[in-house]
Amino acid sequence: MISDKQGQILLKIARNSIAEKLGLYVDKTQIDLNQPFLEVKQGVFVTLHKDGALRGCIGVIEPVESLKTGVANTAKLAAFKDFRFAPLAREEFDQVDLEISLLSRPEKFEYSSAKELIQGLEPFRDGVIIEKGSNRATFLPQVWNQLPDTASFLSQLCIKAGLDADEWTKGSLDVQTYRVHLFCEKK
Repeated sequence: MISDKQGQILLKIARNSIAEKLGLYVDKTQIDLNQPFLEVKQGVFVTLHKDGALRGCIGVIEPVESLKTGVANTAKLAAFKDFRFAPLAREEFDQVDLEISLLSRPEKFEYSSAKELIQGLEPFRDGVIIEKGSNRATFLPQVWNQLPDTASFLSQLCIKAGLDADEWTKGSLDVQTYRVHLFCEKK
C-alpha cells in the first residue's frame, strides 16, 4: 500500500517529467528516487485536468514498469500524446492538476447476462476493462462521476472500444474489474 506521502512523491515525479519535456527547470534534489516503493511494478494512469475538465489521460493497465518509470512515462504521454487533445503548451503547465491512479491487478468478472453484469459492478469503486476480439477499452472508477448510470457507463465504454453501444447487453464481452488508489495534487 502506498502512503499519502509516497503518493505526493509520485505526483512530483509526474509533474517533473512534464516540466522537463517542456524545457522548464526542475530541481532534481527535491525527490529521493532511491526509495524502494518506487521500484514496485504496478499499473498506473496519469490524468491531467484543466479548469476541472479532462486535459489528458493515458496509462498502463498491466504492471510492466516500476512506479518511478511508469509514472514519468505516462505523465508525458498524457500531456503530449493523448490523441483527443493538442500537446500541452508551456503556458498551460501551471494551469493543470495531476491525478495518479495506481491499479490493482485486474480480475476476471464472470457474468451470464446483461442484468447480472449491471448488478455485479459497483459504481464509483470498480474500474472496468472490456474486450471483444481486438477491441479493448477501460474506464477508471473516476469515470463513474460522469456516467453514474451503469447502463450508460457500459454503453460509453463499448463505444470507446470501437464496439456497438449495446454490445454489453449481448453477453459476449470479456470483462475485468480493478480498483485504484488515487492521488491528486493539492493546489
